[in-house]
Amino acid sequence: QVQLVESGGGLVQPGGSLRLSCVASANIFRVVTMGWYRQAPGEQRELVAHITNSGRTTYADSVKGRFTISRDNAKNTMYLQMNSLKPEDTAVYYCNRGGLPSTHWAWGQGTQVTVSS
Repeated sequence: QVQLVESGGGLVQPGGSLRLSCVASANIFRVVTMGWYRQAPGEQRELVAHITNSGRTTYADSVKGRFTISRDNAKNTMYLQMNSLKPEDTAVYYCNRGGLPSTHWAWGQGTQVTVSS
């Protein structure tokens, strides 16, 4: 079973930036599409962005132009650079495979992002 470890969250003021990291425990990471997801209190988990193994990216409309997803396959690591953060970006952020939920690995602990003045 692949283990996923997210990090980089924190408390930031509106307009600020954070960079999240996701490390996968197995090299299969290198050949699959990966995604960043988030879950706000009382809401369902939603896909924020995903990136194919070759680097093609897709973003949710709510984060387009503000977030950038990237990956370093040599390090089994994925990143999410978040700029111009808004209070509505507050959520726990998780990483996992992109695609159907039936293909997902076990979810990690996530990393909390709080945007507040």
